Amino acid sequence: MNGIALLLLVLGLGFIAWVSARVKAARFTGTGAARPHSLPGYHGWFTALWVVVPALIFLAIWGAVTPGMVTQAVVDTPAAAQLPAIPMERGAILSEARALASGKLQSAFNPLAEELAPAYRAAQSRYDGIGLVLALILAFAGGAYAFTRLRPDFRARTRVERLVMGLLLIASLVAILTTVGIVASLLFESIRFFSMVSPIDFLFGTKWSPQAAVLADQANAFGAVPLFWGTIFIGAIIAMIVAIPLGLMSAVYLTQYARPVVRKWMKPILEILAGVPTVVYGYFAALTVAPAIRNFAAGLGIPGASSESALAAGVVMGVMIIPFVSSMADDSIAAVPASMRDGSLAMGATPSETIRRVLIPAALPGVVGGVLLAVSRAIGETMIVVMAAGLAANLTANPFASVTTVTTQIVQLLTGDQEFDSPKTLAAFALGLVLFLVTLLLNIVALRVVKKYREAYE
Repeated sequence: MNGIALLLLVLGLGFIAWVSARVKAARFTGTGAARPHSLPGYHGWFTALWVVVPALIFLAIWGAVTPGMVTQAVVDTPAAAQLPAIPMERGAILSEARALASGKLQSAFNPLAEELAPAYRAAQSRYDGIGLVLALILAFAGGAYAFTRLRPDFRARTRVERLVMGLLLIASLVAILTTVGIVASLLFESIRFFSMVSPIDFLFGTKWSPQAAVLADQANAFGAVPLFWGTIFIGAIIAMIVAIPLGLMSAVYLTQYARPVVRKWMKPILEILAGVPTVVYGYFAALTVAPAIRNFAAGLGIPGASSESALAAGVVMGVMIIPFVSSMADDSIAAVPASMRDGSLAMGATPSETIRRVLIPAALPGVVGGVLLAVSRAIGETMIVVMAAGLAANLTANPFASVTTVTTQIVQLLTGDQEFDSPKTLAAFALGLVLFLVTLLLNIVALRVVKKYREAYE
C-alpha cells in the first residue's frame, strides 16, 4: 500500500471515530444527567485525534527507518554475497536494485541488481505490511482509549484546545528552527572556509578569482569586495532608484487621484508584475534592454560599454520590484484615518501638501516596510543578473560595465560536481553568511528608525 492510500485509510478511520464519538456524546443531553461540559463536536475531535495522530507519528518514524531495514534484509540474503567490497560500487548496485523493485527502472546495467530486485521487493512488501498492521493497531488502541473516556463531565474541549495550541506552537517554531538550522549550517561551513582563507582577505580583498585560486593554490584570490559592491550597486542603488519613485508615485495616484474604476483595473495590472517569472525578466533584460543601453552608451561615446551591464540588470530589476513598493505604500496610505486628510484640507493645505506633509509621514512605517521587502527581493535575485549583468567580478562605478553579485557567484560556486573540502566551494557558504548578516543588520536599523519616527510622530 502506497503512502497516499495509507494516509487516506488513517484519515478515514479518524472520520469514523469522529462520527461515532459525536453520536455518543449527543446522547448525553438525553440521559437526565448533569449538563455536559463540552459539545458533541469536541468529543468527536478528541476521539479522532487519538486515532489519527499516534498512527501518523508512527508512520512518519516507520517511513524513515524502513529503507535501512529493507537494505539490511537484502544484504543478508545469499545473493548479496556477490556485492563488491568498495562502498561506492556497493551502493550503486543496491540503488539500482531498489529502483528496479519500485518500478522506476525497467532494466539494470548491472546483472547483480536484477538478482537483488526480487529480494528488495519482498523485503519492502514485508515491512510495509508490518507498518500497516502496527499503524492500525495504534489507531484502534487510541480510538478505544478515547472512546472509553467519553462521559458528560469529561473536559473534551479543554483537551482538544490544548492539543490544537500545541500544534500551533509547533507550527510557529518551524520558522525559528529553520532559521537556526540555516545559520548553524552557514556558520559551520564558513568556519571551515575561514580556516583556509583569511577573513581579512575575504572581506577586504579586491580580487575575486576562485577558479584561479584552485588551480594555482592562491588563498588571496577570494576577495569578495567586488561581489559586495555589485550586489549593492545593482540591487540597492540602481533598482531602488527605479522602484522607489515609481512605486510610491503609483501608490499616491491610485489612492488619492485615480477614480474607482481606474483603480479597479490599474492595481491588479500593476501587481501582475510580481507574478512574472524572473527568467522572463532576464530574457527581456538580455535581449531588449541591454542592447538598447549599449547602443545608447556607444552613441554618447562612453568607453567600455558592454552588452552585459549593471544598468540593464538594475533597471529591469527595479521594474520587477515596483509592485512590492507600490502595494505596501498603497495599503499604508489607505490605512491613514480620513480625518487626518480632511483636517489638513480644512486647514487650507492643498492636496499635494496634504500628501507630502500628512499622508506620507503617517504611512512611513508601511512605506519603509515595502522598501525593505523590495531591497531583500532585489538582493536575492539571480536570473536577471546572470543574463543581463554578466559574471565578471569588477569593482567599478560605471553602470555600463559588467558586474556580478553575491547570489550569482553562490550559484556558480555550487553548480556541478564540487568537492566540499575545497575553499572554492566553501566560499559560497561564507558569502551566504555575510549576506545574511548584512540583511539582518539592515532590518534591525530600519526597524529602529521607524520606531523612533513613530514615537516622535505620535
